[in-house]
Amino acid sequence: MQPRNMSMSGVVDLAAVKAAQEAKAKAEQARAEAARQGGGPGAVSPADLVIDVDEAGFERDVLQRSTEVPVVIDFWAEWCEPCKQLSPVLEQLVVEYNGRLLLAKIDVDANQMLMQQFGVQGIPAVFAVVAGQALPLFQGAAGKEQIQQTLDQLVQVAEQRFGLTGLAVDPDADPGAAPQPAAVPAGPYDALLEAAVRALDAGDFGGAVQAYRNVLSDDPGNSEAKLGLAQAELLQRVQSLDPQQARKEAAEKPGDAQAQIAAADLDLVGGHVEDAFGRLIDTVRRTAGDERDTVRIRLLELFEVVGADDPRVSAARRALSRALF
Repeated sequence: MQPRNMSMSGVVDLAAVKAAQEAKAKAEQARAEAARQGGGPGAVSPADLVIDVDEAGFERDVLQRSTEVPVVIDFWAEWCEPCKQLSPVLEQLVVEYNGRLLLAKIDVDANQMLMQQFGVQGIPAVFAVVAGQALPLFQGAAGKEQIQQTLDQLVQVAEQRFGLTGLAVDPDADPGAAPQPAAVPAGPYDALLEAAVRALDAGDFGGAVQAYRNVLSDDPGNSEAKLGLAQAELLQRVQSLDPQQARKEAAEKPGDAQAQIAAADLDLVGGHVEDAFGRLIDTVRRTAGDERDTVRIRLLELFEVVGADDPRVSAARRALSRALF
């Protein structure tokens, strides 16, 4: 199969519009926020530059990482002979770029939803995601020199248009070494968590928010505090709303991001989970730029309130991906 779309025209077109500058600003904000929270990327092993990605981890491993480094996506399958020729070349080249690219390998047999969302018609197919923006690179097997030219352009656009300089790579890292265990945070946090619950019960949502944040400042991975914080912040937002007026504005202004966000908060507090998710996904489709990103972020916050294991969250994540791409 001959390669198609072996060019960066999609990136050039993307960079020519306002979305490019918006995406760059968002990428810078995401990196600044990660650094502020102590979550910025450290040096990675060369082996960490090639990862397997599935639907469940797509947002974390591709969309979020694309604010740090351009993510090249290789759609492949075990039965695909051209894939077996292309994939090793991509893996070798990405490692040679020394952190300026990340390669995400997606098995289409196990992740057909992602294949459909990207409009993949045949494999191998190679896409990229830069600062949350998806674009096609080429389809079919290709020579190393052609691929390298395309990746060179991708790196150049990512740096110049989006400010993405990539990841730091530790050349001395042992690819087979076991990851170092995370430092055990100070604790226990029973008293703080109990104080947060008491504040919630008393209607002191600001106090609950602060108590949960106190836990997370020492233990960012504390799942109970994350869930509690998301719930407390939701209740705090809804406390200031006039439900009748908020729903009236949402009905009259279907394209107004803030009106739909307020109504979605009310939906969720009222137990109408699917209505809340559906409202914001529809709003993502209707909006663009900063408004669209604001809606997307609120939807992710509502996912936190409900919990990642809830099947309604899984379904809404898939619908969100379709709306974005």
